[in-house]
Amino acid sequence: MHTHPASHADPGYEIRFQSLFHEGRAMSFPCNALGHVNLDAMSQRVRNNYLFARAMIGREYAMPVVRTARRVVH
Repeated sequence: MHTHPASHADPGYEIRFQSLFHEGRAMSFPCNALGHVNLDAMSQRVRNNYLFARAMIGREYAMPVVRTARRVVH
């Protein structure tokens, strides 16, 4: 869950923050296999959502989990 500028996200992974109160609600962000996100590559809105989710761990969101990103097939 680090935010190193040099840590580029791998499209194969995401860091997921699951809501503690709403089973279907979660926030996911691209990351590398270690959970490092690239804040510089995020839009302001996505960055704010990521920082909010991190700040709300234990209050609104569970500890994040790094997992293989879901692939959308067209």
